[in-house]
Amino acid sequence: MSDTVAKNTNFFKPGFINRILSPASIFFVVSLLLSFYVGKHIPPTWSVSKTSIDMHIDASTNDYWYTYKGKKKTVSTPVSISDSSLNPASIEQVNEAGGTPIQSQIVYELKIINGVETTLYYTLKSQRHWGYFSFLPAIVAIVLCWLTRAPFAALVGGIFSGALLLGLYDVTEAVFVPSFASKGAAGILLLYLFLLGGLMGIWSKTGAAQAFADYMTLNFVKGPKSARLVAWLLGVIFFQGGTVSTVLVGTTVKPLADKERISHEELAYIVDSTASPIASVIAFNAWPGYIQSFIYVAGISWLATEQARLAFFFGSVKYSFYSAIAVLFTFLLCIDKAPFIGKRMKKAIKRSRETGALDAPGAEPLSSKELSQASLPKGYTSHVAEFFVPLIVLIGTSLITYFIGGSPQVRLAFSLALLVAIASALFRGMKLSDLMIGIEDGLKGVVVGAAVLLLAITIGNLSKDAGGGIFLVDLLGAKIPFWLLPVALQILTMFIAFATGTSWGTYAVAFPLAMPLAFAVASTQGVENLVFYISICFAAVLNGSVYGDQCSPISDTTILSSLTCGCDLMDHVKTQIVPASFAAGIAGIGWTGMVLLFA
Repeated sequence: MSDTVAKNTNFFKPGFINRILSPASIFFVVSLLLSFYVGKHIPPTWSVSKTSIDMHIDASTNDYWYTYKGKKKTVSTPVSISDSSLNPASIEQVNEAGGTPIQSQIVYELKIINGVETTLYYTLKSQRHWGYFSFLPAIVAIVLCWLTRAPFAALVGGIFSGALLLGLYDVTEAVFVPSFASKGAAGILLLYLFLLGGLMGIWSKTGAAQAFADYMTLNFVKGPKSARLVAWLLGVIFFQGGTVSTVLVGTTVKPLADKERISHEELAYIVDSTASPIASVIAFNAWPGYIQSFIYVAGISWLATEQARLAFFFGSVKYSFYSAIAVLFTFLLCIDKAPFIGKRMKKAIKRSRETGALDAPGAEPLSSKELSQASLPKGYTSHVAEFFVPLIVLIGTSLITYFIGGSPQVRLAFSLALLVAIASALFRGMKLSDLMIGIEDGLKGVVVGAAVLLLAITIGNLSKDAGGGIFLVDLLGAKIPFWLLPVALQILTMFIAFATGTSWGTYAVAFPLAMPLAFAVASTQGVENLVFYISICFAAVLNGSVYGDQCSPISDTTILSSLTCGCDLMDHVKTQIVPASFAAGIAGIGWTGMVLLFA
């Protein structure tokens, strides 16, 4: 008895010292200490971004306004750039004194263009960075993901690192509460936890997902190859891109793919690689309207108006080499002709085909076992219509709202699909209590994924506040050879998007630099085909950002692809990054060759 008591009262379990001294623990502690030291003792460096804007003056009211993200934005009367507190001389004084400048200002500048005095308008925004230390939050999260395979803990570690770097020591009140209380966080909880989880839970409880898989197998799909082609085709059809595509395709195809022994790694790769890449190629979505607001360059007539910038966007799509190659590679994977997929992906395919194991040993999928198999109540018979009807409502609502309003109302679409699924189950005789159990299981199945997504968005915001992207932009000078600029912009945006987990956020940072820089380099280095050259640079930024977002473990599309496909997050990242990097390398060679030959 005394030995038993002694064992039970031993506070430290065996192996405690080894766990404390593990590489992940040591790295985490050292990173937090370094983040605290940098935030406390190293002042940030301030710089100013200068973005050209297409300013208009209302003749009746004399109000100044310009279009931003598709909306009219009225601003106060601009000041001369020489009088602005954000001009280079003033910012230099701020850096020397260790102060803090104002956030933004609208300014004007008089220049002679083609012999005519022209008023140019700009938005000046102050932005800070801590040099290479700006990447600490992202590095901590990504390295911990690799070392521990625990994305939740890794993201929390990155968030604490970012909070210490930014001096936000009350992490709960200064970081988590503002982030979780935002409209974006509420939208995530509503869509990816309640609506998506509820719908998947009902499909599991009614057996609708399994009935869909059986129906497709009987009538259309005859093996893994055709099942993967269905996933690829749906990814192309749902060309809205990003989270919309990953959720719709992953949710639809997973039961079919599971039945055909398609590993979760290859399914997540197909879903993720036909989301943002296809959206930047078949760009009849929200992307052009968002991006055009960042590519105005004063003095370039073919970028002077919103219509002209939209035309430029669509004219440059044909140079989106990475996106096209990424979509092609997934198609070749579907037909077993992929030229280079990496050892991890080959191993995953062999494992699932030969043993039926859809996940690697030790994997921790973001969706739980509650959603992996049907649990029909006694006496209830499933029907394939219980899957198809809500799915048609979901897709139809998304498309109708897109064509009417220019943007798909995804939350409305999922809400209606969920209501139809509930009504269908009740109409066919399922007890309300059994239905509620199914919904609860669905919420349990996605709660970890939804929480990880919230944390990923939080650390993405901290990484942007730390200024890593701004620092990389400041490093890039205008003396770079013209033929090297497209690849330099590609690599730059790959790193920014990978570190922040967002392509759209990277566009806001990179395009205001890249477009004027490409114009300046082309003008000073005698590039003859100006439109062609700037189109190539534009495509490099567009595609580099897509690659970084697609491969980052803190990206929403990466997490959602893992969640809806039932894949371990780091298994998805490690298997996807190899073919994606191969595609990015080919794209970089293509842009360089095109510029050398035709610019």
